[in-house]
Amino acid sequence: MSLNAPVDESEYETLDHQIHGAVLQPGDDGYDEARSIWNATIDREPAVVVRPTGTADVVTAVAFARKYDLPLSVKGGGHNVAGNAICDDGLTIDFSSMTSVRVDPEAQTARVGPGATMADLDHETQAFGLATPGGVISTTGVAGVTLGGGIGWLSRKYGLSIDNLRSVDVVTADGEPVRASDEENQELFWAIRGGSGNFGIVTSFEFDLHEVGPEVLFGPIVYPYEDAPDLLARYEEFTRDVPRECAVWANSVAAPPLPFIPEDVHGTTVLVLMGFYAGNLDEGEAVLEPLREFGDPIADAVEPTRYTEAQRLMDDLYVEGARNYWKAPNFRALGEGTIDTIVEYAERAPTPQSEILIHQVGGAVNDVPSDATAYPHRDTEFIVSVAARWEEPTKDDVCIEWVRACHDALAEGATGGTYVNFEGDHEGRERNAYGENYDRLVEAKNEYDPENRFRLNQNVKPADYSSN
Repeated sequence: MSLNAPVDESEYETLDHQIHGAVLQPGDDGYDEARSIWNATIDREPAVVVRPTGTADVVTAVAFARKYDLPLSVKGGGHNVAGNAICDDGLTIDFSSMTSVRVDPEAQTARVGPGATMADLDHETQAFGLATPGGVISTTGVAGVTLGGGIGWLSRKYGLSIDNLRSVDVVTADGEPVRASDEENQELFWAIRGGSGNFGIVTSFEFDLHEVGPEVLFGPIVYPYEDAPDLLARYEEFTRDVPRECAVWANSVAAPPLPFIPEDVHGTTVLVLMGFYAGNLDEGEAVLEPLREFGDPIADAVEPTRYTEAQRLMDDLYVEGARNYWKAPNFRALGEGTIDTIVEYAERAPTPQSEILIHQVGGAVNDVPSDATAYPHRDTEFIVSVAARWEEPTKDDVCIEWVRACHDALAEGATGGTYVNFEGDHEGRERNAYGENYDRLVEAKNEYDPENRFRLNQNVKPADYSSN
């Protein structure tokens, strides 16, 4: 039970002595860095930040937050667009000191720390010619990507990040360290795979790895936007029959100043088809050839690329420090109405950095039954992320309104589901995120976090929980 007591400064000093890592408060060196995250619209000030060096520090931090009834947030990579990593006036656990990746090349597995980024994971696994599905921006945290599902270039071939998760070490809401897998604490393991941090703090992830690379066929094909309606229809037709080694994403965005794009096109709205093939490069060339023959492209930069470079290609377009707001409905198919809506809203995007990105899913992701993991959306073929990105706070309203209006306009053709990692609102879309698995997640919440300690997420509320 919480004491509901104010925290005396001496208690923070005691916490500092108990923690092997750093304990930071406002005014301390490193505090502002620790509370900063990728999305600049989020500016929160925790009462204290704990940077653990291991599980024991996490146990201590959870017990401290429980004792004083402090809000509790967890920062892995800090890339979550809703800003769930940071809380106001509470305790933030910052995992930036726990970034280890240990690869077992014989077993083809990796044990990954909760502060590791995709760059950390890919760097270590590719040393052995191995990889596992994950995010496509290298600065993204492995933990956040995985807990929400984990969609990346390899997902059509090997499934989601959670489909490749063998086990996790977790600190529960009562401060107990436990292991969860298909053999131990099975219901907790089920809930963690897509439950978005609602059920515990994961201190270690164990993944299956697969032979990938070192080169894949990868790159953008850029088209003038006046051809977008026809090209997107042809894109959907193309994606219906491609092998699982292939994934193609379609982005409606202002052309960035990349060297392979003519200068007079920079800043104009274009359609970018991002092609990816993980397999024999000659076979990949044959698979992607029809895609590359669409229309009259402005530029075609598809080429053999090191997998680690493919994972980093878009980093410069998504650097930390800009303001962001996203929504992401799911689709079983696109269709003429959805395509027309995408084109309409892309042509009046509020800033050059804003985009409407179609992620091709399907393949191995949809082999898994919808109730096998907490992530339920096993019929999704496309995720359409509507993403505003801007610099000036004065544009907040217009950018957020553009995303919401586009999202509402897309609703007619969508499934009603959403990918939790692409949801920009802090809460309110839980049923859309967890779908038919929501009630089972409530049961798991009742067991593992009945006081809703882990609530800074797309929150699954325990049955008897009241925020008042």
